[in-house]
Amino acid sequence: MKLGFLYAGQGSQHAGMGADLYEAFSAFRAVYDHAEVDFDLKKVTFEDPDGIINQTRYTQPCMVAFAAGMTAVLREKGITPAVAAGLSLGEYSALHAAGVFDAATAIRLVAFRGKAMEEAAAGRESAMMAVLNLDRSPLQDACDAASDLGCVVIANYNCPGQLVIGGEKAAVEKAAAIAKEKGARRCLPLKVSGPFHTPLMAPAGNALREYFQGVAFADPQIPVIFNCLGDVKDDSTPIQELLVKQVQSSVFMEDSIRKMADMGVDAIVEIGPGKALSGFVKKTVPGIPVCAVETAADVENLPDTLEQLIKEKA
Repeated sequence: MKLGFLYAGQGSQHAGMGADLYEAFSAFRAVYDHAEVDFDLKKVTFEDPDGIINQTRYTQPCMVAFAAGMTAVLREKGITPAVAAGLSLGEYSALHAAGVFDAATAIRLVAFRGKAMEEAAAGRESAMMAVLNLDRSPLQDACDAASDLGCVVIANYNCPGQLVIGGEKAAVEKAAAIAKEKGARRCLPLKVSGPFHTPLMAPAGNALREYFQGVAFADPQIPVIFNCLGDVKDDSTPIQELLVKQVQSSVFMEDSIRKMADMGVDAIVEIGPGKALSGFVKKTVPGIPVCAVETAADVENLPDTLEQLIKEKA
């Protein structure tokens, strides 16, 4: 069975995620026990007594640790991806799954990334909004028309009928109002701490470029579909440059999902927490079976779940 792994991004985190996996699987425990971060990773992820898991600098290493642990557990059970992708932060988990860097390095990288993104967003009047039921072209026109008030761009192309705009608050609000005039059903403010995947994140991209100089990147052992391309990369493009670009440019998730389907996967597995990406898959390529794994029970049931889904689609 040819599987695509799709890794969740920031926003799906919650306290307690992975606690049952840590108890059940030694491979999952090993990821957390060997992680090197400047806070108690297990305490924040499994308990979050201080309510900080939703702060970007904590969210990112917590999410990637969860993803790397789940990848290790599935690998032990003989369940591995033929191709991988991830939503924003999830791209680092996909690269880990492809063998570009080990779990400890992935966690360390995103811990730095989270801090750099927080610093780039500090002091800015920014906003992000989900725009429902409007096509790309009229939304781009709305952004262009609102740009007199500052930076506003389409930050995420999630799936048909769901786009996200981001940038400076006044410009985002104007673009949203124009989008409604053009037929958008709703424009929903997102609870995020910065204008992610917009040019306003350029300082974070610059910080990452410098940081990557001290990190070894191996060649991926499976294809990885990159956010800023909606496709696999060519041989001449360094992964580091794509990650620098990713933090400050649009995420083409819909295109990435279509590419994964075009590559002939039999099913897609979302590595949680959450099921947001499964929803994107169902709206984008409804003919491809998809399921999410978040708990120890999900792991144990995954082979049967995939078999049943494929039978139903046959």
